Amino acid sequence: MHANEKNNQPPLYLLLASMSRYRAQCLSKYPIEFSQWSPNIDESPFKNETPEALVLRLAHVKADAGLQWIAALARKQKSSPVYSHVLGSDQVMVLGDVMIGKPHTHGKAIAQLQAMSGQLVRFYTSLCVLNRAGEFKTGIEITEVQFRELDDSHIIQYLQLEQPFDCAGSFKSEAGGVGLCHSITGRDPNALVGLPMILLSDLLLEFGYSVFG
Repeated sequence: MHANEKNNQPPLYLLLASMSRYRAQCLSKYPIEFSQWSPNIDESPFKNETPEALVLRLAHVKADAGLQWIAALARKQKSSPVYSHVLGSDQVMVLGDVMIGKPHTHGKAIAQLQAMSGQLVRFYTSLCVLNRAGEFKTGIEITEVQFRELDDSHIIQYLQLEQPFDCAGSFKSEAGGVGLCHSITGRDPNALVGLPMILLSDLLLEFGYSVFG
């Protein structure tokens, strides 16, 4: 019997409400079955919304959208959903009091990295774990990154190597982007990549599940 079934709980099978390959790579570090699905939601911040409030709200909205999709799928297939939990996550990068998103273009990536040269930047990465009954638990990880002084030639070489145009702030910490940093402060390096794995373990334990179950 699966360890997580001892208390009549369904086996741990997650729906990751994101098609991010970075989050999938993080989640693959645990021996957990999961599938990915992309929520179609508006990620625009509310007026005067803080970074913490924004990422926590969006993580919950994404997870809830995933739960609704599971319910619709179950009605269509006339069978019970196999997923035990839905994961929603969001991340925002903040320079000073300005939220920085994904550059998408080479020109915007250069401008972002020029602005971050020599600066302290904070990454806010949230997680929402939602079970099939609609009960949810959330948390947030804050990671501080002190960037080195970057000259334009260094920036261009990095962008040519990593092509980080789908990463907040053009920063790919799990690859060559770490060379842009003077220091990184935070309890979980996975949070910078996009999915806080220590927090995931914590929240699943609150639901009575072990990631090694």
